[in-house]
Amino acid sequence: MSGFFLALMACLAVLLPGRECVRVAQLAARLGAGTGLLAALAVSAVASSAIAAWAGTLLAPAMPGPARQMLVALALVLGAAELAWRAAPRPPAEPTHSAGAMLVVLLASQLTDGARLLVFALAIATAAPVTVALGGTLASVVALTAAALAGSHWPDAARLRPLSWIVAAVLAVFGVVTGMMARGLFG
Repeated sequence: MSGFFLALMACLAVLLPGRECVRVAQLAARLGAGTGLLAALAVSAVASSAIAAWAGTLLAPAMPGPARQMLVALALVLGAAELAWRAAPRPPAEPTHSAGAMLVVLLASQLTDGARLLVFALAIATAAPVTVALGGTLASVVALTAAALAGSHWPDAARLRPLSWIVAAVLAVFGVVTGMMARGLFG
């Protein structure tokens, strides 16, 4: 179960101040938080977390213990970099009302976000890809549904920027410490 809670907490920390919630809130503000958007975000969360965990299972057998720790350290640092430097999405000019199009956009975006990178790394590190995928999925569904239901009341990227930097700093510190532990330099 520790993989579940690690993924849940790490993904929530990355998602809540991140660009995915801003994008979903912008879509909901323009279109409303209808069942099409909610279904698209749930399906994209399940699919992207499952794909990330599955990819982790493909790589896990080839990685010894210290390499797994280094991968987690790298994932934490890259997640921090994404939060600190990745630009916020622009509001959609003419958003589509098609749930399928929203699903494609959300899935493509989530496959490359920091939360899925953490799911990938934690699936390798914990050797529990199913529970890690479930934790990542739950975090994504909770965070993105909250953003969709808040719509225009969700803070914009500029207001979330200080929180993003704080979470990025915490992730970077954990990443550096984890990397030092993997190299035997610390702990």
